[in-house]
Amino acid sequence: MKKHWLYILLTVVFIAHIRPVPVTAEIIDSVVAVVNDDIVTRSDVNRIGKPIFQQIFEEAPLEQQKEAVEQARKKIIAQLIENKLLIQQAAALNISVSETEITQAKKQVQQRNNFTDEEFRDELRKMGLSKAQYRESLRDQILRSKLISYEIQSKIVIPEKEIQRYFKEQYSNTPPKVTYYVLQCGVSWDEKQPSARAISVAERNALNKVQLAHQLAQKGQDFKEVVRQYSNLASAADGGDLGSFTKDEMAKYMQDAITVLQPGDISPIIHRPHSYIFFKLLKKELDTNNTKQVLDKKLKEEIRNKLYKQEAEKRYTVWLKKIRNEAYVKIL
Repeated sequence: MKKHWLYILLTVVFIAHIRPVPVTAEIIDSVVAVVNDDIVTRSDVNRIGKPIFQQIFEEAPLEQQKEAVEQARKKIIAQLIENKLLIQQAAALNISVSETEITQAKKQVQQRNNFTDEEFRDELRKMGLSKAQYRESLRDQILRSKLISYEIQSKIVIPEKEIQRYFKEQYSNTPPKVTYYVLQCGVSWDEKQPSARAISVAERNALNKVQLAHQLAQKGQDFKEVVRQYSNLASAADGGDLGSFTKDEMAKYMQDAITVLQPGDISPIIHRPHSYIFFKLLKKELDTNNTKQVLDKKLKEEIRNKLYKQEAEKRYTVWLKKIRNEAYVKIL
């Protein structure tokens, strides 16, 4: 379980750790992308993609593996290009990361996942990472975070009127829940040996009985007395009293039959497997606890965080597109 968690972590931060390859190394490696004065190599992609490719080979059907690996490679290359651009942008703004910050980030990762020092080293070895490589990956991840905070997050202010607008649209207009108090009458039959005819004798008798009960109920006879006299369902002992339901708590056939009724109305007869049933709606009540929500301090902060995240994601997309358009990027 810990290995899986660390893998998720490393796929986030390890993407950031690739450094420029010396010119001499290009002879034995191939370049898959150029990002301004930097490059992404095939070995970069293979090293980062190794656990992903391995998972594909272990889990994907044979005929789908080639396409899945190719799609994974494209995503990794795109991530590496984005990372190169961010690192270059951070360097241009003189944003840096101290060794103390890296050490603190490493400690937080270990504490969050309850890793001992030895367990953490073991997992890094399994991933083919040295301590130095992992620290470089953390450096670049922190660098990205600082850059995005400087360029995007620090410039976002969520006005009070936006919080009010969101509350009005998403909360104050929430339709109230409706509770339906329902009685049921029905007749079932036991058909161990179904007849070849369209309707068996047992089913015909049940239908005749429920039709009679339905007519009496519609004429205004006491519904619970009708139930006790004609229904053979489990609810008959309580006069057909099923209690209260919201729409979401009902089966589909009940929703269709009950939600269109007004208090006092009786539904048509419904054909169910081995039974015929109908309902009477006694009461329909609004849930007054759900009709109005107060914009208190907690909800206001929740809305603010949601709007902040939405705005940050939108601005980041625009900003990243801008710096990419201004850069020289070529995928080979």
